Amino acid sequence: MKKYWLPWLILSPSLLFLALFTYFPLLRSVYDSLFDTRMASDNPPFVGAANFTRLLEDGVFWQSLLNNLLYILLTVIPGVTLALLLAVALWENHRVNRWLRTAFFFPMIIPMVSAAALWLFIFMPGLGMLDHYLAALFGPMNNNWLGRSNSALFALALIGVWKFAGYYMLFFLAGLQAIPASTREAAVMEGATPTQVFFKVTLPLLRPTLSFVLTTALIYSVTQIDHVAVMTHGGPDNATTVLLYYIQNLAWETHDLGKASAATFLTLVGLFIFSLVNLKLLERGAHYER
Repeated sequence: MKKYWLPWLILSPSLLFLALFTYFPLLRSVYDSLFDTRMASDNPPFVGAANFTRLLEDGVFWQSLLNNLLYILLTVIPGVTLALLLAVALWENHRVNRWLRTAFFFPMIIPMVSAAALWLFIFMPGLGMLDHYLAALFGPMNNNWLGRSNSALFALALIGVWKFAGYYMLFFLAGLQAIPASTREAAVMEGATPTQVFFKVTLPLLRPTLSFVLTTALIYSVTQIDHVAVMTHGGPDNATTVLLYYIQNLAWETHDLGKASAATFLTLVGLFIFSLVNLKLLERGAHYER
């Protein structure tokens, strides 16, 4: 009997926090989405699926969804690719590489709000660092990178790649170091080139790590919105309004908690489905024996 209860006893603190901060908020968002909280009443009326209907009829919701999908493409693919290239380049464990790993990881230590304030100066029209160096190459510049709808989201995506690529690099470094050296040595002995070794041996064995990093990068691309709030406030003309910022505005500015809860529930369902499919596809056939 003791052997049966001991694992549950050890896991109980984690299960408690998981229930309080993951499953309860999810269930509460489902519950709140069934009521219209726009009425100034202690007992908001039950409206069923009306909040979901209003949400799907809201053009700003669809724009925020498209913005978020574009932001995911602009951050996840370049960020993960850059992290993998950095990990391969800094694979060998010597002093210079250790310093470089620290340098690339450093942006992760900076809070996103502080990073946004720093990049505000970089993107400042005419006076910022970006315009300064572009002016040295192409002449005087006065680009309002954050004030134009065709460039603001790209500017925010650049911050996302800069901040998280070094963090993802650490996972790839751990995955590379976990691959048995004998597998690469056998490929080299068979006459494989370094490129063939990487794509035919190393990369397939990194699929579990790649799956984890992609899932983590996706979650960060949806949940990290501090730089949106600091730098653009969702503008110009909702060009940088992403899902979580849209939900935040619904809940805190318009006090439409029912509609915000509906959007939260749909966002979490989408993240869950993507994560499940991603883990199933990338981990298929990716296990090996030491």
